[in-house]
Amino acid sequence: MAHALLSIVLTRLASVVEQQIRDELTLVLGVEAEIQSLTDTLRSVRDVLEDAERRQVKEKSVQGWLERLKDMAYQMDDVLDEWSTAILQLQMEELKTLPFASRRDISLKIKDLKQQLDVIASERTRFNFISSGTQEPQRLITTSAIDVSEVYGRDTDVNAILGRLLSENDEEKSRLYIIAIVGTGGMGKTTLAQLAYNHPEVKAHFDERIWVCVSDPFDPIRVCRAIVETLQKKPCNLHDLEAVQQEIQTCIAGQKFLLVLDDMWTEDYRLWEQLKNTLNYGAVGGSRILVTTRKDNVAKMMGTTYKHPIGELSPQHAQQVEELKEIGEKIADKCKGLPLAIKTLGNLMRLKNKKEEWKNVLNSEVWQLDVFERDLFPALLLSYYDLPPAIKRCFSYCAVFPKDADIRVDKLIKLWMAQNYLNSDGSKEIETLGREYFDYLAAGSFFQDFQKDDDDDDIVSCKMHDIVHDFAQLLTKNECFIMSVDNAEEERTRISFQTIRHATLTRQPWDPNFASAYEMKNLHTLLFTFVVISSLDEDLPNFFPHLTCLRALDFLRELPETICDLYNLQTLNIFGCVSLIQLPQAMGKLTNLRHLQNLLTTLEYLPKGISRLTSLQTLNEFVVSSDGDNKCKIGDLRNLNNLRGELGIRVRDEGVAAALEPHPNLKSLSIQRYGDTEWHGWMMRSPLTQLKNLALSYCSKCLRMPPLGELPVLEKLEITDMGSVKHIGGEFLGSSSRIAFPKLKKLTFHDMKEWEKWEVKEEEEEEEEEEEEEEEEEEKSIMSCLSYLKILGCPKLEGLPDHVLQRTPLQELVIADSDFLQQRYQQDIGEDRQKISHIPIVKYEGE
Repeated sequence: MAHALLSIVLTRLASVVEQQIRDELTLVLGVEAEIQSLTDTLRSVRDVLEDAERRQVKEKSVQGWLERLKDMAYQMDDVLDEWSTAILQLQMEELKTLPFASRRDISLKIKDLKQQLDVIASERTRFNFISSGTQEPQRLITTSAIDVSEVYGRDTDVNAILGRLLSENDEEKSRLYIIAIVGTGGMGKTTLAQLAYNHPEVKAHFDERIWVCVSDPFDPIRVCRAIVETLQKKPCNLHDLEAVQQEIQTCIAGQKFLLVLDDMWTEDYRLWEQLKNTLNYGAVGGSRILVTTRKDNVAKMMGTTYKHPIGELSPQHAQQVEELKEIGEKIADKCKGLPLAIKTLGNLMRLKNKKEEWKNVLNSEVWQLDVFERDLFPALLLSYYDLPPAIKRCFSYCAVFPKDADIRVDKLIKLWMAQNYLNSDGSKEIETLGREYFDYLAAGSFFQDFQKDDDDDDIVSCKMHDIVHDFAQLLTKNECFIMSVDNAEEERTRISFQTIRHATLTRQPWDPNFASAYEMKNLHTLLFTFVVISSLDEDLPNFFPHLTCLRALDFLRELPETICDLYNLQTLNIFGCVSLIQLPQAMGKLTNLRHLQNLLTTLEYLPKGISRLTSLQTLNEFVVSSDGDNKCKIGDLRNLNNLRGELGIRVRDEGVAAALEPHPNLKSLSIQRYGDTEWHGWMMRSPLTQLKNLALSYCSKCLRMPPLGELPVLEKLEITDMGSVKHIGGEFLGSSSRIAFPKLKKLTFHDMKEWEKWEVKEEEEEEEEEEEEEEEEEEKSIMSCLSYLKILGCPKLEGLPDHVLQRTPLQELVIADSDFLQQRYQQDIGEDRQKISHIPIVKYEGE
């Protein structure tokens, strides 16, 4: 965490100095020596941070030293923001030199920070820190021994593992069969392996059983020697890998064995291959390897045959750990099914006999329980220590979200970007790097409860386990903060607001108290989870000016003009602010803004200054105005050439809409409330050769469908509330190709109230029939990939085309609020029920 923060400061420091030299600007003079010394000291301090971060949980003095170091680093980052802003202002005003007072102010701040850092650096000597790379985190050595009577709630998991260990078939005998138990620290992976290893049926089934605690780093010689010692029941005196491998092959020859590799961390296939080849050479059919690991990538690298993700205990099993009554049940609930947490609190409560003591435990925060820290957090710390420094910082930042919050992955990545946590070397997009960081954390079980995209199976949202969230808060308790503005006085006693850098404000929807929020002057992130009521209109303009370091803001109401002075703001999220009708006129001053998330607002126009935000990468909706010099016109889009992702264009002038021909490489398109009776030319010409997803919604005046069948790679099509369409026929398929909808997989019609007839035939079919006597025509291929069809709210539709039902690979048909169709295709009694009897999944309204 601190390591990554110092790395960010070092990178930014070099960048700002380089920019000042490159642009020949006279900003800060006389601090060259301090900057060089500051850089050298930061690098030397960074070398011991890995050891310091390991020791901070148990040593309060080390924790305090790290807190001062992080605060100094944040101050340095803020000064660099001020420096960068000064460069920006000079460029905007086409000047070369700042006023003397401003230059002197930055210079004095740099010198002061240098003195602070010197003091912090000198203090490190009394801690005897070990430099990076010379010490590994100490991991508990496990054995196969277990007291079965103390294990609860894993019967289903044990049975699943036993089924894989004991089953035999010809396919399983032909290759090395590997079972991987995957889950986060403290989830019970080792316990599950111990239960299986010691099960009577397993003992009887295998000729040899071997248990090896692998841990990290993976040492092939050490692991091989441990296997030999278990098999031979005596110390192994061999130290050459080749000799040890041959000894293993001799010992397992003709034997059906079970090998448990507990706590596997390495993702290096070359190391695993040295052991795998040895076992493959001597393995007898039916032999098994059982692995426990925290990382999905380890299971994949090993070529796992069966992966068993270990889940949480049920509340019923959690409560069996201790015979507790009303208070005890609440304490068990706080464990949220994490086995190691249950065991830790059970041991703690054995020493407490008074009701008040139990209440104190129930009401305590996790980081206030020393025993809880010592027994539970090391399990999480081992996973945390294994993260690269940059990903550590991304994980700890997640403490800014409230417990049990749904975390949108795209939002999380944008927040990481705003804090400069994602530094790409230029070989990949920053968003791609952010997705890789998230996937790394997800694979390490730092997130759970994933919601995935229906189309590409990417994770779109997730949650954090309460215990993992508590752990993140422990790492950032003076840095990331969640505050109810209604309980400001209570919060005031617990923390110094000056050290808070990332905050989420929550409250009840009445009479909020912003007094404490005004004290958080060094914020980099500010997330409101509520709509700020209008009674605060007089206070809001004074709330933002002091937040000069702010980089990310979520805000759900009208924005005051003072927000335009936040020059360092990179992410502004006003998503879902339905009462917002206009943005501040001076938005053009936010030249560092990269992401403006303005979906589901009622903006009437965008201020002209938006067109000057050339760094803007996200703009959900561009609102086109046809009048007023201070409003964006359609031509202003040409300046925003860094936009990516999704872009909505809202227009009121149909002439403008007709001229908006999309780029031919567009992959997803949604058209809403198109107001003409006929489709514009580019929709009829089908130039969108890369379009995969298309939605047509509320185009109530259109009388017919465009020739969408000619789109060569279209996979998903949704048509909603086209109230004037009564007939869909050959015009829908198009006529320029013998193949219509060649890649279409999902087709949905919603609320087509006047739609009566759907025919799958070409408009010129009669002419073609006459020409068949002279020349046989090739039959048109239609929807050859269609697997899903949904008809919702089409009460007048008489029937579905036989071709669609019987000559496409349809796997699922959904019919709802469509009376004629439901009667016609109803199971057992519908007149055309036989036409859909082959479709695997058929659903009707209410199913």
